[in-house]
Amino acid sequence: MSLPRPGAVALSLVLATSAAAQPVPDPHLAARVDAVIEQALADKRIVATVVLIARYGEIVYRRAAGVADREAGVRIREDAIFRLASITKPMVTAAAMRLVEEGCIGLDDPVTRWLPDFRPRLADGREPVVTIRHLLTHTAGLSYGFLEAKDDPYRRAGVSDGLAEPGMSLDENLRRIASVPLAFEPGQSWRYSVSLDVLGGVLEKATGESLPVLVERLVTSPLGLRDAGFSVPDRSRLTVAYADGSPEPIRMRDHEVVKLGEGTVRFAPGRILDPTSFPAGGAGMAGTAQDVLTFLEAIRKGGSPILKPELVKQMMADQVGPQAQTQGPGWGFGFGWAVLTDPQLAGTPQAKGTIQWGGAYGHSWFVDPANGLTVVALTNTAFEGMSGAFPREIRDAVYR
Repeated sequence: MSLPRPGAVALSLVLATSAAAQPVPDPHLAARVDAVIEQALADKRIVATVVLIARYGEIVYRRAAGVADREAGVRIREDAIFRLASITKPMVTAAAMRLVEEGCIGLDDPVTRWLPDFRPRLADGREPVVTIRHLLTHTAGLSYGFLEAKDDPYRRAGVSDGLAEPGMSLDENLRRIASVPLAFEPGQSWRYSVSLDVLGGVLEKATGESLPVLVERLVTSPLGLRDAGFSVPDRSRLTVAYADGSPEPIRMRDHEVVKLGEGTVRFAPGRILDPTSFPAGGAGMAGTAQDVLTFLEAIRKGGSPILKPELVKQMMADQVGPQAQTQGPGWGFGFGWAVLTDPQLAGTPQAKGTIQWGGAYGHSWFVDPANGLTVVALTNTAFEGMSGAFPREIRDAVYR
């Protein structure tokens, strides 16, 4: 169906495809972003979205379009609350780096200093040293069940990816993770993984605080983020979760399995409402598009009031080299996100040094520091809003 365009504002910017070029006025960019959103809704690829674009700290485009609950006919609002999935990772990473800054933990501390029973082994039986740095950069040798084959050890061990298994405790999940052989020697390769869930356990032991309290104290409260957290403050604003489907996305059930590439991802949308579920440092938070934008803008501007510029600079630098290719060729990985190292190789108009990531419930974001640009596009549709055409179309509408 065709939807009206609430909230879109005139946009006067265009971004060149190289950091050296200067932006010039372009009154048509808002129309291009609108067209992407309208087409995705008309094609029934997404159910709803909230898109925010900021240039050097000024919001130059904002729009909420679609329905938060299709079956009930509830329109999306700009302050809609989304299950953030892996957008959780940058916020938990920021909390960890704050503790590094304060000297509470060290990047090269062994995980066993804080979690003495967490001792995963290699396939040959050796027990290597896993450090906090390995967890932050996904170089610990851990993995995600949804990335593995159907009968993979993660599946057999019942490891939670942090998106399902409501009611599971963190201690139990850590035990299951440690029971699975490491995929490689820590530091020798890169694999997206449950490492931020393990990191959550480290942070809790190091501080004596729960992860939700810690993230609130160090990240969300200083930034004034009232809706971002491991629970939902206003359930009436929580969007319904949908999954890719034909002829239209399907409403997720209490326990949904959604195909992603050669694997499948298990979702339990009600998990965020279950206080007995462990706070997943890799996927457990909820929040609004404005929450995400505010956090990313703090990072773009150097970290204040949550981090010092030297730590943010470290976070935004590639830590793993070409072994990662986290978003394909030309992308490395820093602390919390992918880092663009070669725009030409990546085939993207974004400038070198751009950071980006997304979330399995249907989200994408990127920060292009060279152009002062921050773009947040949250949807309630997995996986189109994360890895489908929609995030690429939004990106390409922003750059000329």
